[in-house]
Amino acid sequence: MAKGKVVVNQDECKGCGLCVESCPQKGMALREELNHYGVHPAQQVEDVCTGCGICYYVCPEPGAIVVYKVVAEAPRSEVLNAATV
Repeated sequence: MAKGKVVVNQDECKGCGLCVESCPQKGMALREELNHYGVHPAQQVEDVCTGCGICYYVCPEPGAIVVYKVVAEAPRSEVLNAATV
């Protein structure tokens, strides 16, 4: 199960590919379709994201990439036990 999710703003991405090259999990790729700049924007293609944020940090375009960290839900019994303490 992935621990993170990458959302790429297709209108802001300039298609430089830095996020694709820097992803340690190789979960990013450039799309086949062109955006309004006439470039191939990046996208998350594999469900292997660890939420490390490297793609976010190497991206030269502010606001093009947002990385979400997936938080696992605690089992219901743990939630109930914590509430009674």
